[in-house]
Amino acid sequence: MGNVGQEEAVPTAVNMSTKKKQLLSTAMKRTSEWISSQEIPSDVTVHVGGSSYTLHKFPLVSKCGYIRKLVSESTDADLSIIELPDLPGASEAFELVAKFCYGINFEITKDNIAMLRCASEYLEMTEDCSVKNLIERTEAYLTEVTLKSLSGAVSVLHLSEDFLPTAEKVKLVSRCIDTIAYIACNENHFGEKSNPSSLSNQKEIVDWWAEDLAVLRIDIFQRVLIAMMARGFKQYALGPILMLYAQKSLRGLEIFGKVRKTIEPQQEHEKRVILETIVSLLPREKNATSVSFLSMLLRSAIYLETTVACRLDLEKRMGSQLGHAVLDDLLIPSFSFTGDTLFDVDTVRRIMMNFLEQEMGGTNLAYSVDDGFVSPPPSDMERVGKLMESYLAEIASDRNLSVSRFISLGELIPEQSRVTEDGMYRAIDIFLKAHPSLTDLERKKVCSLMDCQKLSREACAHAAQNDRLPVQTVVQVLYYEQQRLRDVMNESSFSGGESPAIPPKVSVYTNIHPASDELSILRRENEDLKIEVVKLKMRLKEMEKLSVKSTVGSPVPNSTLPTAGKPPLPRKSLINSFSKKLGWLTPLVRDGFTPSNAKARAKPSKDRRHSIS
Repeated sequence: MGNVGQEEAVPTAVNMSTKKKQLLSTAMKRTSEWISSQEIPSDVTVHVGGSSYTLHKFPLVSKCGYIRKLVSESTDADLSIIELPDLPGASEAFELVAKFCYGINFEITKDNIAMLRCASEYLEMTEDCSVKNLIERTEAYLTEVTLKSLSGAVSVLHLSEDFLPTAEKVKLVSRCIDTIAYIACNENHFGEKSNPSSLSNQKEIVDWWAEDLAVLRIDIFQRVLIAMMARGFKQYALGPILMLYAQKSLRGLEIFGKVRKTIEPQQEHEKRVILETIVSLLPREKNATSVSFLSMLLRSAIYLETTVACRLDLEKRMGSQLGHAVLDDLLIPSFSFTGDTLFDVDTVRRIMMNFLEQEMGGTNLAYSVDDGFVSPPPSDMERVGKLMESYLAEIASDRNLSVSRFISLGELIPEQSRVTEDGMYRAIDIFLKAHPSLTDLERKKVCSLMDCQKLSREACAHAAQNDRLPVQTVVQVLYYEQQRLRDVMNESSFSGGESPAIPPKVSVYTNIHPASDELSILRRENEDLKIEVVKLKMRLKEMEKLSVKSTVGSPVPNSTLPTAGKPPLPRKSLINSFSKKLGWLTPLVRDGFTPSNAKARAKPSKDRRHSIS
């Protein structure tokens, strides 16, 4: 029974003390109102944030425990000046606190709740001083109004950034972060069953609140995302949020222009920290972010000169998704501006090497709805091959691009990724046109990147008349084209003849006319190629004559003076070797078309007899 009596006595004592506090607060409130209404002269001056307020001690002491301590502990009995240099919110916050102390009504909103909560904590406006003091009023508003919605929590969190570390002391920041993480995970349902194939739909879902997160400071933003992942928010779903935050926070960088604008060192440092933090938060899964977004981050990283680890991480991520990239994603300007290449070729080379390493090693992560990850599609290699050929053609016109860089980048393109060599031939042709001073050896090395057997007919026709290509390459192109034509004609003649595989009821003559038409077309193409070979031989003879004139220094073109004890026969032997090689190009003369070809050979012989006489 004694224990019960004691338990009943405790609430009774609490109730009595609460009633006394309420009566005291009511008396103080009436006294404060009477002081303000009677225009009693002030007895204290408060200095806050460069502003001065002439007030009365009693209303302030009755509500603010901090000011009560200052007055009671002061050696001066008539303390008339109070300094509040570190008050959160400064003069704006103190004006609202003074109104509260004097009993003047004002509205608490989500725009001033963070400031009032921190100011009341600083001034120790607790229940020990007065019932329903400012701390309790602000806590009630936070719990019942602000922290009930995601937008309200984000707004208070953003405003709390100006009142650190007091906002951390009262746990205002942590409560807002927990509220945001809880609401974001529950309302958007990024649970275990969601998969990355619906990232486009997820982006539309998160846009409405991700824009609010974009106003947060980068360290607070990072804490919010970590809290969201701790509550089950999938990391791959962070891609759209990070993209939106990066677009707003990195705005103003000239990462697409050819001229680098100077920015203030403080602003450059802030953007560098933002970028490195965003890269550290990127999802590790493939296709969680677009290649264009990764390219934008990489351009910014090079522009802001971030850490090497940050840039290498972005290059590796781009390499894993290179199959989905477009040409503009690789055209990264060179921000060194030291007279080097126009585009950052070395960065693209490392991206391509990352792609090849992941393709060959099988470390490329891709999504699968059923079992999580699958190997990359085989078409990626072909797409990347075409992309790199287009990139080579784009940078080939840069006069500062060296032969070694061009060749090293071209050698990275696997042969199995190139169905035809037309793209490589186009890049080589542009490079040779932009670098007319290359030596014969350098041109041969550049042309060695191309497999002449895989050129199309249009490319072969262009290469046969291309003066920029080495002579050996032109002859090789003509030889392979002639060989291809011969193979096609052999196959056509075999399909046009009698075959035991043809059913007896099917007429053999039904295939004669199509075969003869194709043979006539091939015959004309063969004659055109022969004409090109003759022109090439004539051009070689003219070059030989000019070279002999320049070396011997005599007007006689066919001088046979020996040089260093050796006859000047290498030029003639070179022509003879070409003639032997070109002899392979006329095997069709024996295929049943001798009359027209015989006439074509008879006319030049007559011309040569007339020219000798």
